[in-house]
Amino acid sequence: MIKTPYLLFLGDAPDQLAAKVAQGVKDWRPEFAIGQFRMEGCNADMGPPDMGLQEAIAAGCKTLVIGVANRGGVISPAWKKVLVQALEEGLDIASGLHNLLRDEADLVAVAEACGRELHDVRIPSVKYPIANGVKRTGKRCLAVGTDCSVGKMYTALSMEREMHARGLNATFRATGQTGILITGDGVPLDAVIADFMAGSIEYLTPDNDADHWDLIEGQGSLFHVSYSGVTMALIHGGQPDALILCHEPTRAHMRGLPGYKLPSLKALNDLALELAKVANPACHVVGISVNTQHMAEDEARTYLASLEREFRLPATDPFRFGAGKLVDALVQGDQYALAG
Repeated sequence: MIKTPYLLFLGDAPDQLAAKVAQGVKDWRPEFAIGQFRMEGCNADMGPPDMGLQEAIAAGCKTLVIGVANRGGVISPAWKKVLVQALEEGLDIASGLHNLLRDEADLVAVAEACGRELHDVRIPSVKYPIANGVKRTGKRCLAVGTDCSVGKMYTALSMEREMHARGLNATFRATGQTGILITGDGVPLDAVIADFMAGSIEYLTPDNDADHWDLIEGQGSLFHVSYSGVTMALIHGGQPDALILCHEPTRAHMRGLPGYKLPSLKALNDLALELAKVANPACHVVGISVNTQHMAEDEARTYLASLEREFRLPATDPFRFGAGKLVDALVQGDQYALAG
C-alpha cells in the first residue's frame, strides 16, 4: 500500500495541465495533499504549501508522489537529484509514469540502501484475459472525450459522489494512474498489452447487481492519433449502457498535436455511439460534460445552455456546477432524446 499523506512533486511542469496527476489528487483527496514541491521553472500550482523535503517530513508526509504527466511519461534527468534526496531523507516515491521507477538503477540502489519503497502505479498487477464480449449483469457508464485531459475522470468521480449522496449503487472504476492514486485500485490501461486491454476492462467491471452502475474513467480520444487505442478498449471492453460526451471548448488544437483541430461534439457523439453499439446495441448518449475552467461563469452557463438546445441532452460542468443533471439522465434512462 502507498503510505499517505503525500508531498506532491510538480517538478518543472510547464503548465497546470502538465501536473494533472497532482491536480486530481488535490481535488479528490485533499486530505492526502499536505504540501507541494516545485522546482525552478515550474508553472503549475496546486495550492498546498510549498515545502522542502525535510519540512514535508516534519509535517507528516510519507510519500513523494510524482504529480506530473508529461508526454511519453518519462522521468526527467533534472528531477533525479530531488528524487534521490527524497529517498535519503525518508520518503517513499510513487509514480504513474511509463518510465518506471524500478528501471532506474540509481533510484533502486538508494531505495534499497535507505529502506524506502518505490511504487510504480502503472504496472498491471493482474494477468488479464482477452475480451470475450459476453454480456454482463449490472450497468455501465463511460466518459468519452473530444481530446485527452478534458475531464473524463472528473466527470465519473463527480457522478459517483452525486449518486452516493442520493443513496444510489455506483462505483468509480479507475483506468489511469491518477484515478488509481485517488481510489487505491484500478487498471493502468495504457500499460496493458494491446490484446488484453479490452479484457482488462471486462475484468474491472464484472457482473454486478441489476441496479449497480460502474462509472468508468475514460482515457484518450477516438480522434487523438496518439491515444485512440485505449479509448477503443474502453468502449468495447466496457460495453457501456450509457455514454457521457466530454469536451473542453477553449482549446485551439488537440493536446500535444498542433496540426489537429478538436472534433465537434456531434462527431464524437456519432462515432463513439456507433462503436459502442458494436458491443452493446442498447447503448445511448445521456449527457454532455464540459470543462469550463477557462470560461467566466456567465459565459460557461450560456455555452452549456446552447448545447442543451442543440443536442436535447443535459449539459453541465459537473465539477463546477454539480453532476445532478447527468445523474438524473442516467437514472431516468430514455427521458432525453438524442438529436439527429
